[in-house]
Amino acid sequence: MKTRHFLQLVLLSALWGASFLFIRIASPVLGPNVMAALRIGLATLTLMALMRFAGERWPWRHWRELVGLGALTVAIPFLLYSWAALHLPAGYSSLLNTMAVPFSVIAAAWLKEDTLSTRKWLGCICGFAGVALIVQLGPVAPTPALIIAAVACMVASACYGVSTPWMKRATTRMPPLAIAAGIHGTALLMLAPGAAWSLPEAQFTPGALAAVAVMGIVTSGLAYWLNLRLLAQVSPVAAMSSAFMIPLFGVAWGHLFLGEALGPGMLWGGLLVLVATGLVTGFNPLRWLGASLQRS
Repeated sequence: MKTRHFLQLVLLSALWGASFLFIRIASPVLGPNVMAALRIGLATLTLMALMRFAGERWPWRHWRELVGLGALTVAIPFLLYSWAALHLPAGYSSLLNTMAVPFSVIAAAWLKEDTLSTRKWLGCICGFAGVALIVQLGPVAPTPALIIAAVACMVASACYGVSTPWMKRATTRMPPLAIAAGIHGTALLMLAPGAAWSLPEAQFTPGALAAVAVMGIVTSGLAYWLNLRLLAQVSPVAAMSSAFMIPLFGVAWGHLFLGEALGPGMLWGGLLVLVATGLVTGFNPLRWLGASLQRS
């Protein structure tokens, strides 16, 4: 993996780590259905504007593929994470999001898009250990609502993981920008009826609307486009490895903007997460540093 690809993974992790905090802010106020639909709608408008500026056409002849990818990568995960945010802290959701990586590893190997190796499995283990230290999961009463919310997050993660190899293949048939716009547009059609039904209960506060605006324009629209551009150039497993760094940024943003305390596991957990990302992606920071010194 090239240095610029690794840095793009870090940027995506920072953006998506912040999205869990924004979901916690907006979902209880707007409701899961309305929040997810608004987020997807803003992302669709953002991507439509980019397509118009770039002069790209909508890939409607691949509409069946866009519907499937839109359901697995946008509609179902966004709705499930929005609902889970009513019962789970952001740290728990970001931790469970890392389950996308092993699902992606298995799916990529099954579809012959990648190969399993001891190094990649070791990276998965290090990643889980790292995020556990970062979030520092404590004893939580196993209420039915909490258990169902945790299962919802894992299902959302599984959708991300198993669909990544499929998305990788889609980039060989359609431009990344067209895919991003297409899957958000189809996902919006799927969630619009539920959002309309829940609309009377939504409270459109300035804070909730601001959170949705950031998620829709930045963490969904622009970030999905960047992710698809990256996916077209690296393996599905490498692209999914950003999930290990998401909790690291999620905790950091919580400390900076919400005043959440940093636990003692932050340092060692963060180091383990970086090691895990290097193992899964094959990026060696020491080799990169040596090459940079030689060039200078």
